[in-house]
Amino acid sequence: MTQNSRTEQKLAELNQPKPWSGINAYRSDPLIVDLTAGLHRGLRDEFDSIGHYATSPEAQELARMANESPPKLRTHGPRGERLDVVEFHPAWHALMRRSMSIGLHSSVWESIPEAKGHEHKARATRFYLTSQLECGHLCPLTMTSASVAALMASPRVQREWAPKILSRKYDSSNRPALQKTAVTIGMGMTEKQGGTDVRANRSTAERVGEGIYRLSGHKWFMSAPMSDGFVMLAKTNEGIGCFLVPRLLEDGSANGLEFQRLKDKLGNRSNASSEVEFTDAFGYLLGEPGAGVRTILDMVTLTRLDCALASAGIMRASLAEAVHHCRGRSVFGKNLIDQPLMTRVLADMALDVAAATALAFRLAEAFDQAASNPADAAFARVMTPVIKYWNCKIAPSLIYEAMECMGGNGYVEERPLARHYREAPVNAIWEGSGNVMALDVLRVLSRGKDLFELVLSGFERDLGASGRKTIEVLRAAMALCETDEGAARLLVEQLALAAGAAELARLGAGKIADAFLETRLAGGWRSTYGMLDARFDASYIVDLLYPAAS
Repeated sequence: MTQNSRTEQKLAELNQPKPWSGINAYRSDPLIVDLTAGLHRGLRDEFDSIGHYATSPEAQELARMANESPPKLRTHGPRGERLDVVEFHPAWHALMRRSMSIGLHSSVWESIPEAKGHEHKARATRFYLTSQLECGHLCPLTMTSASVAALMASPRVQREWAPKILSRKYDSSNRPALQKTAVTIGMGMTEKQGGTDVRANRSTAERVGEGIYRLSGHKWFMSAPMSDGFVMLAKTNEGIGCFLVPRLLEDGSANGLEFQRLKDKLGNRSNASSEVEFTDAFGYLLGEPGAGVRTILDMVTLTRLDCALASAGIMRASLAEAVHHCRGRSVFGKNLIDQPLMTRVLADMALDVAAATALAFRLAEAFDQAASNPADAAFARVMTPVIKYWNCKIAPSLIYEAMECMGGNGYVEERPLARHYREAPVNAIWEGSGNVMALDVLRVLSRGKDLFELVLSGFERDLGASGRKTIEVLRAAMALCETDEGAARLLVEQLALAAGAAELARLGAGKIADAFLETRLAGGWRSTYGMLDARFDASYIVDLLYPAAS
């Protein structure tokens, strides 16, 4: 017997299950396996490899180290010169290197024959699996991927920067962007006085040449400050403009960006978020001078998909660990998972994770098909804020409940659940808070009611016998919102629940779809998990969605 085997035997005797590690995150997730079944075999082999890596002890150790050793800002050098560099732990660089090698920052823009027509869905799978490992390093990769949408507004800038953005050879050196093997892109939108109201921004941009501006101002939050360029908003004479601002000039000197401090955040600690002041920073105009908000929203829409995917991923990882723990711990003469109260709590949570995952992947599919299918285009426009809202909103409470299932073993830093719990709120706050998402839905309702009709007709079809009543409820919520803006969250949540039930039904999830539909849309008011009626087979739900490791 090996030393590890003897250790595991002793822990088992002490009623301590081994950590949820080395269990392939792809193979152990029947829903994801089913969602990707129609994709090319080469892609599925890649997902299998990512799933194996994400839960490996080596990768989990990198995640731990990157979060226990947060980045540090060095504003000045030994002679008093400005440096404005952020130093990261080697574990961060290892995570970045691996994730860039699999194209988390680039694959939707690449011509990969195996993924043709499914670029967003294929990347969504990679992103979802990697989020179960560590989410902090995904922030700059999300922004880098999404930045291409903004750069498309300026073909000249796109031609110059896209090859570096799409390169999979991670380069952390502090050199001018176009001298590197690959670059990453950050974003600067938020200012002290403006926040979400970006039209209140006071940063200014003065035209000095064709498509060339000098920017001055302040950003209260600028994520990933060691990125090689930043998509930023600033006021021009014509209105708010959108710009790509390099961090360094071509000669290696600073481009007027002076980092004031790194934010001391609740979670997302492996990633740096900064406060920055800038004077006469050179920038390229993206799009028209007064159309900056519209230009950057093309980028923001893509980042919202990633927020939904990451929330689903960390919920899946947290609940998978809780189920694993409950299978291996005996309480009051039974395995914890066989105690009726615990079984129903786990099954109830599993329904939400399944719906959140199905919705995020449905949105990725809609992004893939929007250009050729009006129904998918409508789904993408209406449901992006809805899915981002709901997936991100439920994550903190669900992860907390998973932590409680493990008791003190879930509350300690040796387990990743504490990190997941701290990480969860950020996706709801970044790229548009809950109220911003609700207002976005109202904006569509006021300008494009025909889009809602396409989405609702899809729900009614997929929900079958329950469809008509559900649509009546949604129409009533829509009518209410037309006279009462404050009711927008009611509509958004009802849309999310209807969409989740419809998507699970469309996927043929059978009893899972039925249980979600009846407990979420037809059930009474609920504020915690474990409210499943006895007519739903809780053990079946848990075992189907979280099969025991072989």
